[in-house]
Amino acid sequence: MESYVYEITRHDSKEFTQLVYFCSAQADCALEQVPGDQVSFLETIMNERGQAGWELIQLEFGTNGVLAFWKRRVISRESE
Repeated sequence: MESYVYEITRHDSKEFTQLVYFCSAQADCALEQVPGDQVSFLETIMNERGQAGWELIQLEFGTNGVLAFWKRRVISRESE
């Protein structure tokens, strides 16, 4: 049976100086005018965590920053 561990990381809005994210009154959400370096910064976080075996589940954007939800499979040895 597969098992997972989960982790939530916080990334302060100061790390994303030009990331603009908004939701309309109809709850349509979009990224607007995101400079390439900001996308690269997010990719770096994702790739570093991915190399450590973590899979990104979801990102949540808020006024104070970003929450990232991760999971990683736990490898356990079965008794013989």
